[in-house]
Amino acid sequence: MKSYRDLLVWQKSIDLVVEAYKVTGRFPKDEQFALVNQMRRAVVSIPSNIAEGYARRTRKEYIQFVQIAFGSGAELETQLLISRKLGYLSEERFKNLNDKLSEILRMLNGLLSSLRGGTNG
Repeated sequence: MKSYRDLLVWQKSIDLVVEAYKVTGRFPKDEQFALVNQMRRAVVSIPSNIAEGYARRTRKEYIQFVQIAFGSGAELETQLLISRKLGYLSEERFKNLNDKLSEILRMLNGLLSSLRGGTNG
């Protein structure tokens, strides 16, 4: 692999960023500096940390950045649920975004496992 851009999890997380930006652009204006900002920061953090971790010199640092990406995914998962409960996301839109995020989180778990040499700790 020549670059983090070759990682499917990075590619899928970039697509999720684009979709999240489009969706949050339709949120109420009074959420622009609250929930919208939080969601956008969290979703952008996923591919950003994958890329930064890949560029680091050690496996330990790479693992650390993938863990941060995973944590950002958990934040986004929470924010999606809040958005759904507030009525900012339809059930269909919520399910679509949440399913994509769940796939990315599973892929990040796989990447972590691989980086750790196949162990879960």
